[in-house]
Amino acid sequence: MGRTAVIGILGGMGPAATVDLFDRIVQATPAAKDQEHLRILIDNNPAVPDRTAAILEGGPDPLPLLQEGVQELARRGAELLAIPCNTAHHFLPEVQAVCPVPILDMIAETAKHIRTTHGDGCTVGILATTGTVGTGLYQRALEAEDLAWMLPSDAEQEALMDAIYGPQGIKAGAAADGPRAAIQEIGRQMAARGAEAFVLGCTEIPLVIGPGDLVKPSVASNQVLADVAVQRALAAEASAEPQLVAA
Repeated sequence: MGRTAVIGILGGMGPAATVDLFDRIVQATPAAKDQEHLRILIDNNPAVPDRTAAILEGGPDPLPLLQEGVQELARRGAELLAIPCNTAHHFLPEVQAVCPVPILDMIAETAKHIRTTHGDGCTVGILATTGTVGTGLYQRALEAEDLAWMLPSDAEQEALMDAIYGPQGIKAGAAADGPRAAIQEIGRQMAARGAEAFVLGCTEIPLVIGPGDLVKPSVASNQVLADVAVQRALAAEASAEPQLVAA
């Protein structure tokens, strides 16, 4: 493998989602030996304040640490950045504004992927944090791809947040069975109301929900992010290859 772009991951939001993205990138890379894998720099910074609390409750602002993190990754040589946290994408314009290298838009890329795989007009159930839902990030991205969307009911959203943030939730490192069952039930209820597919719009959710775990097809945003990161990194190799010129 020749010259490829160096991927930078701004992680810690949460740490398990960061590990998951790294693993997905490794699995998505067409490599037959160590030397054919991509170079990846990771800044796992769990000190970044909670994004949902900042958006909904006026909690500590995560923006300064997000900006500092991407600048440091770029300084260390990253040429393409990924942030495995959907809610953090609320701050993406301000973060990209101070970063000299491109940051992948996980939400836009996920919406494009859903349209490609499920077609125009599909009704997509949004499973995401209340912060992500409240900002309308996925609603706007799906509408831009001519896709309909559906949100959980208030009670379902509360149950989803408990599955993510609760004392027996994913972020707490609890056993997967409880959160998985709760999210599966939310999926059943939303499918009964017309959801035809689901976006797993929080990078913690795919830690317990795999392909086939919901009653309708689901798209994991961190899988899309991994796939696009690999494609873009490998595209740098292709663009660097010398072109043959006919005599």
